[in-house]
Amino acid sequence: MITDTVNGAIDVAVRDLIASLVAEPWGHVAPSVYETARLVTLSPWLGGHGERITYLLQSQRADGGWGPPQGYALVPTLSATEALLGTLRRMGSGAQRDHGEAQLATAAARGLQALTNWLRADLLVPDTPGADLIVPSLVAEINQHLDHVAAPCLEPWQGGRLGLPAGMDEIRLVKVRHAMAAGAELPGKLLHFLEVLGPAARRAAGIHPVGPGTVGASPAATAAWIGTPDSLTPTDPALAYLAKVAGGGPVSCPLPITVFEQAWVVSGLARAGMRFAVPPSTVASLGAAMDPMGTPTGPGLPADADTTSVALFALGQIGQPVDPRGLWTYETADGFCTWPGEDGFSVTTNAHVLDAIGQYVHSANPAPRYVAAIERLTTTLREHQRPDGQWHDRWHASPYYATMCCTLALNDFGRGHMAVEAVARAVDWVLSTQRSDGSWGRWGGTAEETAYALQVLLIARPGAAGVGAAARRGYAYLCGAAGQRPDPPLWYGKELYHPAAIVGAGVLAALHLARQRPDVTAAAATTTAPNPRQAAASR
Repeated sequence: MITDTVNGAIDVAVRDLIASLVAEPWGHVAPSVYETARLVTLSPWLGGHGERITYLLQSQRADGGWGPPQGYALVPTLSATEALLGTLRRMGSGAQRDHGEAQLATAAARGLQALTNWLRADLLVPDTPGADLIVPSLVAEINQHLDHVAAPCLEPWQGGRLGLPAGMDEIRLVKVRHAMAAGAELPGKLLHFLEVLGPAARRAAGIHPVGPGTVGASPAATAAWIGTPDSLTPTDPALAYLAKVAGGGPVSCPLPITVFEQAWVVSGLARAGMRFAVPPSTVASLGAAMDPMGTPTGPGLPADADTTSVALFALGQIGQPVDPRGLWTYETADGFCTWPGEDGFSVTTNAHVLDAIGQYVHSANPAPRYVAAIERLTTTLREHQRPDGQWHDRWHASPYYATMCCTLALNDFGRGHMAVEAVARAVDWVLSTQRSDGSWGRWGGTAEETAYALQVLLIARPGAAGVGAAARRGYAYLCGAAGQRPDPPLWYGKELYHPAAIVGAGVLAALHLARQRPDVTAAAATTTAPNPRQAAASR
């Protein structure tokens, strides 16, 4: 009875999740400290301004910073501190302050102290997109504020002007600003960071909102383009976009993520063997986005190989295969780039390309180039595997996500003993890193990372020694995690962000896989059964 009830609940949760792709086509992304703070600075005239300041105050950490651990806190902390200092500066820098202003000053001082401590300690800055533009821009803005905000207002902070992290400079930011001033056309991927250009971003020539009115799929970039709304009507698409995303105060980024969310949700659930009806509008959206360059995450962003590959894989999983010839645009000497000119290499992009091409090869009579690509991708992924069996990637902070992507791609489509050995080593690493409470996680156990680990074990090597016992503990953890506080953001953007529907799909996929194994779920069923709808929604 418990088994039937839980399986039925999983089915209902999946239907709800798929329906949400249609009901909220822009996507489900948790609020962003960085992006919310940018709107506090750029658009104080926009409705919800007070709520955005309250969000910043309430989300500050005990140590004065904002955001995730380690260097991932730098960008959100710079953004929030700048926004609070700018708000104080607009209020005036007199010594007499009311309670609200004193609260802002205290929070700003605590942010400054955290930043001072980190930068003096040579904080390691992660390679999040645009960090070499965002960090110098915000440091300069903070230092300008410090020249105008009275020092006594920021006590007990005793620091001076902020410097840049070790190894970082302003060179790229200066070059981009000079190019903009000279009338050069910005690469599409830089529109996502338009706010770093300062006043030059306002109604910049050659830049226009697209889709629902967004610039760069970013509220901050759109706000920077708008500047002040003096010459825009209330029905202007950019104003309408900003009003919609900011209606409740805090804002999310990136947004919209229409194709990205649809592709990851559909492909993740289908790969786990789940059966569900995909709405015609979702199928049409995935297919319509394909052009010779592939598809972007959503309106306002350039096409990329990662989203294109997962969308292709999703279409193939639901019986709508499409020739992946558009991926050849992204082929390089090292494998496949996420987009032309990418600074760095992504193993998850290459794993997803292997999924897309491998699935197509299995369902068609492919040209030799496709078969050769599978051989090459197998070698590439194996070469990037770490000695202990894990993978790391530039689009996600957790090695469990990268390891799941690479392991499942090699397991399903890799060629030869090299793929078999790589998968076995990955499974061994996952087994060896389970926490005492049954979870997995980089900084602490999370439902998201536990779901990825369970998928590695239950899809790639379900019969391997130790998998059953580890899966039982992991499943029990997921049962207990349902309804608890949301997982932390782990996905790379301007700061780490949390795509809730995608993470929820991963949890549901893991629960479904576990429910197919009575030896995994029997022990947990005697104590508690998961609420899949709650588990997916709370992620």
